Amino acid sequence: MRRQVLLLISILSLSSVLGQVSYSIPEEMAKGSLVGNIAQDLGLDVKRLKTGKARVYSGDGNEYIELNKEKGVLLIKERIDREALCGDMTPCALHFQVIMENPMEFYSITVEIIDINDNPPAFEKNEINFKISESAVIGAKLVLERAMDLDVGTNGLQNYLLKPSDHFVLKLHSQADGTKNVQMILQKPLDREKDELISLVLTAVDGGEPQMSGTMQILITVLDANDNEPVFTQPIYKGTVTENAPKGTVVTTVSASDADYGSYGKITYSITNTLDDVRNMFEVNEENGQVRLIGHIDYEKKRNFQINLRASDGGFTDSCKVIVDVVDINDNEPTIKIMSKSTVISEDAKPNTVVTMINIQDPDSGDNGRVQCSINDNIPFIFKSTSNNFYTLVVDNDLDRERASEYNITVTCSDEGVPSLSSSVTLTLQISDVNDNAPVFEKSSYEAYIVENNTPGLSIFTVKARDVDWNQNARVSYILEDSSINGVPVSSYVSVSADSGVIHAVRSFDYEQIKDFQFCVKAQDGGSPPLSSNVTVKILIQDQNDNAPQVLYPVQTGGSLVAEMVPRSADVGYLVSKVVAVDVDSGQNAWLSYKLQKATDRALFEVGLQNGEIRTIRQVTDKDVVKQRLTVVVEDNGQPSRSATVNVNVAVADSFPEVLSEFTDFTHDKEYNDNLTFYLVLALAVVSFLFITCLVVIISVKIYRWRQSRVLYHSSLPVIPYYPPRYSDTLGTGTLQHVYNYEVCRTTDSRKSDCKFGGAGSQNILIMDPSSTATMQRIQSEKNILDEPDSPLEQKPPNNDWRFTQGQRPGPSGATGGPEVAMGTGPWPQPPTEAEQLQALMAAANEVSEATATLGPGTMGLSTRYSPQFTLQHVPDYRQNVYIPGSTATLTSNPQQQQAAAQQAAQQALPPPQASAQAEPPKAAQTPASKKKSTKKEKK
Repeated sequence: MRRQVLLLISILSLSSVLGQVSYSIPEEMAKGSLVGNIAQDLGLDVKRLKTGKARVYSGDGNEYIELNKEKGVLLIKERIDREALCGDMTPCALHFQVIMENPMEFYSITVEIIDINDNPPAFEKNEINFKISESAVIGAKLVLERAMDLDVGTNGLQNYLLKPSDHFVLKLHSQADGTKNVQMILQKPLDREKDELISLVLTAVDGGEPQMSGTMQILITVLDANDNEPVFTQPIYKGTVTENAPKGTVVTTVSASDADYGSYGKITYSITNTLDDVRNMFEVNEENGQVRLIGHIDYEKKRNFQINLRASDGGFTDSCKVIVDVVDINDNEPTIKIMSKSTVISEDAKPNTVVTMINIQDPDSGDNGRVQCSINDNIPFIFKSTSNNFYTLVVDNDLDRERASEYNITVTCSDEGVPSLSSSVTLTLQISDVNDNAPVFEKSSYEAYIVENNTPGLSIFTVKARDVDWNQNARVSYILEDSSINGVPVSSYVSVSADSGVIHAVRSFDYEQIKDFQFCVKAQDGGSPPLSSNVTVKILIQDQNDNAPQVLYPVQTGGSLVAEMVPRSADVGYLVSKVVAVDVDSGQNAWLSYKLQKATDRALFEVGLQNGEIRTIRQVTDKDVVKQRLTVVVEDNGQPSRSATVNVNVAVADSFPEVLSEFTDFTHDKEYNDNLTFYLVLALAVVSFLFITCLVVIISVKIYRWRQSRVLYHSSLPVIPYYPPRYSDTLGTGTLQHVYNYEVCRTTDSRKSDCKFGGAGSQNILIMDPSSTATMQRIQSEKNILDEPDSPLEQKPPNNDWRFTQGQRPGPSGATGGPEVAMGTGPWPQPPTEAEQLQALMAAANEVSEATATLGPGTMGLSTRYSPQFTLQHVPDYRQNVYIPGSTATLTSNPQQQQAAAQQAAQQALPPPQASAQAEPPKAAQTPASKKKSTKKEKK
């Protein structure tokens, strides 16, 4: 077997068609026979055939050739019969394509089928009869039936042989189509009396190797004389017939004449075609020679027919040929065949990416088979023609799945026939998503409001972002961007739900600490790589009325009393003072209004509702009391509202002394709770407790003093007040007959009680040095002589520092004592009377009360706004000096002065060393008069 391989590689205009390969193989090859090494001939790698899913595509669906992808060769899949495949058409070839994907490529393959001598020549009939007159002249001819050989070329019919050849010889006439007509020519006169029946054998031989042949028996009956043969009017007739013409259509009419008469002149017509399908398509009327259509004509199957006709008069015959051309009509619509297609394409596919390869076929001819294809408009694809009847659908513009996720591409092909026929096919193409769109928030920025004092974990609001991508690429997560607010991480203020975008408050907000803050929230999709976008969120804290007003002026202190002075000559509208208050809230929660709640005289003062100014509303008269107390309520405008109260003390006077005398016993104000019932019950309980306590204390004191009086009563010494030596010496100069101890009742800074009682004079001594704050406690370890009523009371002389000089003693001016008084050796002065003691006690208590309770440090308790002339530098410092009534001596708290005075008095009053060992001063016996005076003094 000889195999011819012809490789032709053509570079075409489109990259998807890379080349064309032609092979030549003989027909009737066994299955699995090698056609050619397509991989080697095309220069392809065998792996490419595997990865590209190479396959054979045949337009007519008949697959005679298959591709072995493992070896890269083409093999025979089905037995190929050239005669069945192509008939008498030469050359005979198979056309198919080898298609590969990823990327899409195809190669055109042509396999030429070479004929082999597998069919012998054959006659339609095994036997044929002729009748010929014995009078036939030499040269008379008899037309014989041609033999048919399905092979072509040298393998086809080549020659005829006639045996025996005594009376007849063969004559062959070549036709334009390559066929040969066979005629027997009479070369020797017939003699019916010798040979009534002549038997001949006609043999047809071909030119193949080995040579094959076919035979037909010819029987000739020699008749009596018929010396004229029929003759056709023309040797070739032509006719046309339209495809799909109805049966019975007359194609043409043939005619022949015979000069004989009678039965020898009657002509009959017949078709002599043998093996082809002419007799199935046409018939001839034996009498009139009309050629009619009896079958279905299809231009696409056969475009012309050749009909061989014979005219016979019963003896002689003549032949002619009728050529019938089939006229094409547009009866076939274009056929669209999908060679390869993609159902899904990525949206980032580049232009000119091949999506689908299509083969278009129209079996019609001319304009009827000329096809134009198009696709629907406004899609990012174009339809290109790559080669004859092959088209590709390629990407023309950028794809965007978010604009169109699916395309229904309709390919419409129309021929140019009249009327035009068309066909269409719809391709559904899905666009796969890539992560090319970042999430987009619904707003460029967000603002949200939250009321202060919120509950931690409260949902504030929701941010929302959308991603136009699909599936995982469109799944949005929300992330709180790292930032700080006043140095504190924003995550300690708010949190963001990753799935829903809900923003929660992490802490409770205080409007007074932070009024607003902002942060960034990032929305991130789930693509790879992920895309994100940010948005700014601003949280505005809304104020609540959670702060009461605060009074800035007048200042409410527990250590001093502030009073505003109004002269009695003040006119109507006189500005007394102004209440200044603030509210740390904002908005209407900080709008303050001022109201006069209580006043000593409501008809005298009013308070400005908006500005808090206290003014007189009438003329001040002499009848108005000096001490005026105003209670002003400062209230905000919140819901519910909050308020604060302030007490303003007003002094209606023209001079400072008058104000000072009136405000000496002015005590501090109390702050009362709104629940008056509670405080009344509490006050009743406290008063009851104090009453019982005071009753117990009084009884205890009475018993104690009664015991003390009993001790003094049984003593034989005169009543001379005794003071322990550990008492602090507060005198700078001189001495007194008696040291007076006072129990002072003074106010404190307590908001719950008006006063506290100081300790008894026998319990502690107040050190008058301002730099000292401690108290010298009585030494409890020493047994008090007064605690033992039966023990003798030893009277010691008083300290010399408490003695008056002669000029300082009470009595007539200029009275002086003897030398013994100056030196501390004379008799003691007479004790003061009860009247003098009472006068000294009241004066000292009044002065100490004014100095400690009324006067503030440095201002005398008056507002410097209205009376700046009254300052501490114009008033004696009652805390530094104590004036003893009835004496010119001054008690001072200056330590240096005390020390100097004590040293001087010690040098003058101490006796000589020899006298220190003398007997103690005589003890005076207690008389009834002194006992009575002592009892009265205790009661006082």
